Amino acid sequence: MSIPVDALRPQIRGTVLLPQDSGYDHARSVWNGMIDKHPGVIVQCSGAADVIASVNFAREQNLPLAIKAGGHNVSGKAVCNDGLVIDLSPMCNVHIDPFNRRGRAGAGAKWGAFDHEAQAFGLTTTGGVVSSTGVAGLTLGGGIGYLTRTFGLACDNLVSVDLVTAGGELVQASEEKNADLFWALRGGGGNFGVVTSLEFRLHEVGPMIAAATVFHPIESARGVLDFFRAFNNDAPDAVACYAMFVNAPENFPPEQQGKPVLALVAAYSGAVEEGLGVLAPLAEHGTPLLAAVDAMPYTVLQTAFDPGNPHGGRYYWKSQYLAGLSDELLDLVVGWAEDLHGACSIIGIEPMGGAHGRIDPAATAFVHREVPYSLGIWTGWPDAADDQANIDWTRAFFRAVESFGAGAYVNYLGEDEGDRLHEVYGKNYERLLAVKRKWDPNNLFRENHNIG
Repeated sequence: MSIPVDALRPQIRGTVLLPQDSGYDHARSVWNGMIDKHPGVIVQCSGAADVIASVNFAREQNLPLAIKAGGHNVSGKAVCNDGLVIDLSPMCNVHIDPFNRRGRAGAGAKWGAFDHEAQAFGLTTTGGVVSSTGVAGLTLGGGIGYLTRTFGLACDNLVSVDLVTAGGELVQASEEKNADLFWALRGGGGNFGVVTSLEFRLHEVGPMIAAATVFHPIESARGVLDFFRAFNNDAPDAVACYAMFVNAPENFPPEQQGKPVLALVAAYSGAVEEGLGVLAPLAEHGTPLLAAVDAMPYTVLQTAFDPGNPHGGRYYWKSQYLAGLSDELLDLVVGWAEDLHGACSIIGIEPMGGAHGRIDPAATAFVHREVPYSLGIWTGWPDAADDQANIDWTRAFFRAVESFGAGAYVNYLGEDEGDRLHEVYGKNYERLLAVKRKWDPNNLFRENHNIG
């Protein structure tokens, strides 16, 4: 299909890339190296005007339209074959207003940049646990992070969103303006338009926080998970304690390197000295391989998992919310962790609850407010020759624990999981569908986990 790109170029201040252009292959790539799509044209937008022109062009030419904000996008839906990709990564500005405790991020910003600016004033909002995660993508799907139990999800801290509609109009969505759209954007993903900027409520956190990192050998993992469960049951909202099965890195003793180990990673968002006391029992339980409870910059905590998530690695994920941590489930998780596949893989149990759980499920599109945990099977590896073995292992693991599921998180869905949207949205799905019909009746924005 020939795209009349000469009609588009004069309307764009940014960069228009075709398959033969230098920079095209880099621009079409995403974090997940398994994704190999070839758009007909990529527009690297310099601002909202470029976005408006691109949306209008895609609609008029009846082109598939994908939105790339520059973050992870494990499902690969940020790019498409043959159509137009709106690349928002140049729109990565971050502005912090410390006087009113507000932060505004362009749609191409990543959490590392957001936290760098906000932490200059001892402020931030709930973000992801990897600094290269995109602000827009994480937030539109909900936004789980270290501060979820203290301040709610990233989307719970949204104040307003600027968005280009399917008709090419720039609108603002907030509690006061286009409230139906604002409701849907808080969890409903990229179904309703192209977000160009997001405004957040900020909170006092850092710049130093109390944190704990404790590693245990796989042989003692089952007992440690009993302790983890009990610790979290009694933890205040300021605590976020994760259980992560990973492969031991090179700085571990030789007999442990490359073997699965269990890491307890925790943060305390309140006063540092108080937090060190609250987190101390994590280092005192059992016989850990390594245990550290100390003060660290919040920005350092936010980069702790960056090395294990390299851009261009190969990733295949499965996940689900959990109604609890039963003995039977924990037995299964440890059994599969003993045979952890993929050099960059993580099996993670994420804490929910707290402030996140006290929000009415109907208040935002994100419906799963009652769940205490999320289980992630985040499989990652470097070599394409291992694709099928790792995918098969991930699917088999998920089948083994699927009966314990209590819903799904849209940001963790893979490319082949579009049939799980009712698990994601539950009783909010019909309302989301009504908002979709109003704001995008012809489903222009369909290269996503599509409501339609």
